[in-house]
Amino acid sequence: MTRLQLLGLAAATALFATVAHAEGDKAAGRELIYTCAGCHGVPGYTNAYPQYPVPKIAGQNEQYIVNALHGYQSGERKHPTMGAQAQSLSDTDIQNVAAFLSSLAK
Repeated sequence: MTRLQLLGLAAATALFATVAHAEGDKAAGRELIYTCAGCHGVPGYTNAYPQYPVPKIAGQNEQYIVNALHGYQSGERKHPTMGAQAQSLSDTDIQNVAAFLSSLAK
């Protein structure tokens, strides 16, 4: 490979890595999670319908949170409350929420 090709490959790799691992604003995410804590922050909380234990999301993988919220937005994941909550979030909000929640200890 020529130096120019290597330089181009290195630049493309750096750009991809930056985009793929863009981190949200944790402080902004902290402001947004107040509604999340009402269910996900209560130890032993069980959802009324459908009946199941509400998962803890503090310390969860950032990309998992992003994917889950996008899944609720698209309808791929089904839950009336989570669908409504996800619809109210922009892509930036989702990145910020995921950044904050993933920074917490499990």
